[in-house]
Amino acid sequence: MIRSVDNSERYTWGDNCEAWHLVKSATLSVIQERMPPGTNEQLHYHQHAQQLFYILSGIASFEIDGQVVEVRPLQSIHVPKNAKHYISNKSDAELHFLVISEPRSHGDRVNVPQ
Repeated sequence: MIRSVDNSERYTWGDNCEAWHLVKSATLSVIQERMPPGTNEQLHYHQHAQQLFYILSGIASFEIDGQVVEVRPLQSIHVPKNAKHYISNKSDAELHFLVISEPRSHGDRVNVPQ
C-alpha cells in the first residue's frame, strides 16, 4: 500500500508538532514528522530502539549525549539506543523529517529530568 500523510495515522506532540505513522510494526517504525519554527522535544533516550533521522526540509538541531549537531536537508543522523538526545527547530522555517526506529520506539522512551 502506498503511504503518505494523507492516509496514515496522525498524532500531535509537543508544541503543535505533527507526526504520521508510515510503517508501524513491533520491529520497525517509520514516521514522517513536522516541527514548526522554535519547537523542540524533551531530552530522552530509548532503552531498546536505535533511530535514524533523515531530514527532508529545514535544519534540525540535535543534542546527542551532550554534543550539538546541525543536520541539513538530505542528511541523516543515527542515534544509538541509550543515547540521551533531543531534536529542535531553531530556524524560521518548518522542519520536515523521517524518523526510523528499530525496534519501534513508542513505549520505549525514558524522559530525562531537566
